Amino acid sequence: MSGETDLRKLLSSMKPSLSGERYVFVSLTKTMGEMAGITPWALISEDEGTTVIIEKGKAESNALPYQGAFSRITLTVHSSLEAVGLTAAVANKLTQHGISANVVAAFFHDHIFVPEEKAERALGAIQELARENGLPNGAVE
Repeated sequence: MSGETDLRKLLSSMKPSLSGERYVFVSLTKTMGEMAGITPWALISEDEGTTVIIEKGKAESNALPYQGAFSRITLTVHSSLEAVGLTAAVANKLTQHGISANVVAAFFHDHIFVPEEKAERALGAIQELARENGLPNGAVE
């Protein structure tokens, strides 16, 4: 199943969903095997170490050091990994509102991590972006 590539369709049909969990980003030098019991939301292997995105409570119960907590907004539209401009449009809209965005693109959806204290504002800004790109008068292309 391939995702959507048309930017206008992506922007107008995305329905951002705010997760109730709080996440943290942790950098570890452990091997993947050593991290088996951690159950992260995501693991990203980098030259300097492994970035773990994990629920805040799990990080605390595993004594994992972190700085700052984030909320996850999922763009519930199936975007293609080859779609051009979706991440830029969302990041630009959040920039206009003074909100940082840490984006993780997965096979089906893009996930935007924003500072937890700005989560509701970020959700509103992304919803505004979707409305701004909606088709006039409910027209269908």
